[in-house]
Amino acid sequence: MQKIAKIALGIGAIASLSLSAMVVQAGGWDNFKLRYFSLTQHLHDQNKELSDLQAQNIDPEKNTRIDLSQILNGGPPKDGIPSIDNPKFDTGETTPFGPEELVIGVVVNGEAKAYPYGIMNWHEIVNDSIGGVNVSVSYCPLCDTMLAVKRGNNTYGVSGKLYQSCLLMYDRASDSLYAQPWGLGVVGSKVNQRLERIPAVKTTLSAWLGKYPNSKILSTDTGYRRNYQGYPYGSYNRDKRLVFPVRYQDQLQHHPKEIISYLWEHDQQTPHNQFSGTSLQFVHAEIEKLGEKVVPFNGRQIRVHWDPQLQTAIVEELDGTTIPSSTAFAFVYPAFFGDRGLANGPHN
Repeated sequence: MQKIAKIALGIGAIASLSLSAMVVQAGGWDNFKLRYFSLTQHLHDQNKELSDLQAQNIDPEKNTRIDLSQILNGGPPKDGIPSIDNPKFDTGETTPFGPEELVIGVVVNGEAKAYPYGIMNWHEIVNDSIGGVNVSVSYCPLCDTMLAVKRGNNTYGVSGKLYQSCLLMYDRASDSLYAQPWGLGVVGSKVNQRLERIPAVKTTLSAWLGKYPNSKILSTDTGYRRNYQGYPYGSYNRDKRLVFPVRYQDQLQHHPKEIISYLWEHDQQTPHNQFSGTSLQFVHAEIEKLGEKVVPFNGRQIRVHWDPQLQTAIVEELDGTTIPSSTAFAFVYPAFFGDRGLANGPHN
C-alpha cells in the first residue's frame, strides 16, 4: 500500500509540474483559463443554447434576426455574471480606484456618473438612474464595446451567451436577447426593437473627474466578492488572440485589439444575420494625430474630434450635439458591420 501511495504521489507531482509548466507557457493563470476554454469551444454543441431558447417558445422563423447556430456559450450561465441592480456610489475622494482606472462616463440632465472597468469586467451591466432617467450601462470585456440606453421600467441582465464574441443582453420583461454592439433585439418577442441610446465615453478616472469633479463613481460595494482591482483576462486586451470565432476578419486592417470608435444608424430593413443601415469607424490613434475630421454620414456631415481632456474620440453633429458611439477592439467592426458591401454606408 505504501508503494502504491508513493506512486500516486509521484504521478500527482508530475501532473502538478506539467500544469504549472502549461500555466507559465500560457503567460499566467488567466491566460491559461482563456486558452483552455477556447479549445473546448471546438467541441461545443448548441444543445444547451437551443434548449434555452426553445424554453422561451421562440419561433426561429419569426422571432430571430440572427442564426441561432452562431450563438455560443460564453462560459457562465444566465445571470452567472450578475448585473448590478442596486448600485452604490463613491466620490472622487472615497473611491478605491486610482487615477488611471478606465471608466465609462455618462452624463444625463447634468448628473455625471463613472463606471470603472474594474467593476464592469465582472458584472457587464448596471441598471441605474442618472439625472432622473432610468438607464442601463453595459460593457463587454471581450469586445471593449459599451452601450448606455434608456431602459424605462425594464432591467437588463447577462444571458451568458455570445454572438460574434460579444455580449448578448436579455431584458427581464420578455427574455428577449439583444446584440450589444447593434443595440438591437435579435431573438425573442422584441426582435428588431432598437434601444434608445445615450452618449457614453471611455476615459480615465482622473480625466473624467477633471471635467466632472462632482461625478459619482460606481462603488465596489456590490454585494459580491470580486477582485475589482485586477484584470481577469490576462493579456487578452493586448495580444492578437480571440477566444471565440468571429466572421469577416479578412477585412481587418489593424491589430485586432487596436482601439476604435464606431457609430451606426439603423434603417428600416431587417436582413437576417446582418446589420442594415449606415456605420463608420475611426481609429483612435489616427484621430488623435489629426485632431479633427469632418466626414459624410447618412446624408449629412458630422465631425469626429480628439478630446484632449478626456483623451478619447468624440463624435458630434456640426451643431455640437454628441452622437452616441462606442469604443471597441478593431476586430469587432468587421464582425458586426463589415459584410462585403451588404451593410450600407461608408466604412472608414
